[in-house]
Amino acid sequence: MSTIEFQQHLIGLRQQLYYFALSLTKDRDDAQDLLQESTLRALTYRDRFQDNTNFRAWLYTIMKNTFINNHRRTKRTKSLMDSVERERSTVRRVQTSATSESSMLRSELDKSLGRLEVSFRKPFLMHHEGFKYHEISDHLGIPIGTVKSRIHQARQRLMGMLSEKPLAA
Repeated sequence: MSTIEFQQHLIGLRQQLYYFALSLTKDRDDAQDLLQESTLRALTYRDRFQDNTNFRAWLYTIMKNTFINNHRRTKRTKSLMDSVERERSTVRRVQTSATSESSMLRSELDKSLGRLEVSFRKPFLMHHEGFKYHEISDHLGIPIGTVKSRIHQARQRLMGMLSEKPLAA
């Protein structure tokens, strides 16, 4: 089958493939995504199609396998995210059971954070919450180097503010 014939057959089956994708996903947007990904795979692996075989069955198999693989990947990702969330809740429980001394230190830290300029506080807090440098940069609309610099300067300023205060015994 020539390339042009292959593409014409693929385009001719597009509507039927969409309905099949819709029956698998039960969602229009997901069906469109599945159709697009399956079409791309068919074009990528065009050389694996054997002439004089059922072209429609070949495409349906590609779509079904793509759907199954995506479903398995999503399931694994969800399982991983669930375990991460369990770990976070464990960490939160440990953090909330902190002693009164650590609560006082936290209070001092919060006061010092409040005295920091917003341009230093925001990147520092975002980094502390787990955001990556590039995410902070995109969110705040500043270069990555500036983000790194402000986080470093925030640390230095906080250490200076905290060392000025006598710690409660």
